[in-house]
Amino acid sequence: MGTDDKIDAKADQLKGKVKEGVGDATDDRSLQGEGQADQTKGHLKEAAEKVKDAFKKD
Repeated sequence: MGTDDKIDAKADQLKGKVKEGVGDATDDRSLQGEGQADQTKGHLKEAAEKVKDAFKKD
């Protein structure tokens, strides 16, 4: 997994956690949903990079 891709995926996950936390604190369901979506996007990017890495090793 490339370092830039790793950082990008983690940044999406962190951004999502912050948005979701702010949404929880302000009772803003829209912001909570955006945060969850950002976290999911980060997890998917991370998983995709792991799959790429698995094929590179073989």
